[in-house]
Order: sequence, then C-alpha cells, then structure tokens
Amino acid sequence: MRRHRTLRPEEEELWRSVARTARPLHEHPIFHKPVEAAPADPPPLAHAKPRLSPFLLGERARKPERHALALTLPELLTAAPLQMDAKTHGKMTRGKLAPEARIDLHGMTLAEAHPELIRFILNAQSAGLRLVLVITGKGKRRDDTGPIPQRVGALRHQVPQWLRQPPLGPAILQVTEAHLRHGGSGAFYVYLRRR
Repeated sequence: MRRHRTLRPEEEELWRSVARTARPLHEHPIFHKPVEAAPADPPPLAHAKPRLSPFLLGERARKPERHALALTLPELLTAAPLQMDAKTHGKMTRGKLAPEARIDLHGMTLAEAHPELIRFILNAQSAGLRLVLVITGKGKRRDDTGPIPQRVGALRHQVPQWLRQPPLGPAILQVTEAHLRHGGSGAFYVYLRRR
C-alpha cells in the first residue's frame, strides 16, 4: 500500500500558484477544490552562509583549522601542572640529575609490567629515593591494516596512566619524559614524594 505524504507549506504555496493559472478541462463539481486566498508575500529566504571563505585569484591556500585530536603523550606530560621545585624540574628535564634507580620494562606484557612497576616505585619511595627512571621502550612498529590507527608502544602509553592511579599516584610528585641521555621518549623520569 502506498502512503500519501502531505505537502509542506512551501509546496502548498507553489501548488496554489500553479492552480490559479490552470483552466479545468471539464466543469465537474468533483474536481473543484476551493482555492484559498493567497497570503501576503512570504519573507525572503535567508541564504545559507557559504562553507568556503571567498578568495582572490593567485592567493595562497589557507591551512584548514586543526581538528581537536587527542594530545600526544609528550604534550600531555608537558601540560601537566608542575608539582615540584621549578629549578630541580629544569635540571631533571635537561638530564642534569642522575636517576637513583631504574627499572626496565622492555619485553614485558602489560600484565607482567604493572605489578613490577608498583613494587619498584613503592620500594624506591620507602628507601628514600627521589628520582627514578622507568624504561618502557618506544614500541615496535607494526603493519597497521585496520581502519582504526593503532598506537605504537602499549607500555609507553600505559605507564603514565598507572603512575597517576592508586597505589602509585599518592607516592609520585612529577612524571616527565626522560632526556635523550637517559632513554628519551622510551623512558620516564618519576620524581617521588618524601615519605
């Protein structure tokens, strides 16, 4: 069964204007429908704003606006508020402070690395250490064949999350990407709170 749709107001107005100019073929009362008086002129339609801004011939193309993508790991760590002494933080990021202990999580799965990291950080804090180095590696580049891009380095992206969550969060003052001499983007400086 076919459904009949009703006319929209602009379609009705168009139909009325056409019906006023048409002459009936047969004078038959069934075909006559009273034509309503036309209302006053409708207001002019506001034209849609063009999606592209005007340009001049020979003008250089403008770069499109940057989309709000998720921040990269270094951007997230840099944007974190500074919790420690600025002078010490500057020395640490320039690689002038030597880490007092280090843990290498290379080759571990997430399930193996998480308890090792918790044990290492809490033991380092109880020993009175302030600066430790957590080495995660940069991750292996794989063929990305799926429609959703895969991040490289699962440990590298997960360790900063673990360092913010309990039981490690209260023990840590600052997390920063390591200087090149201590591993660069494949390692993190973790500055611990005093007990």
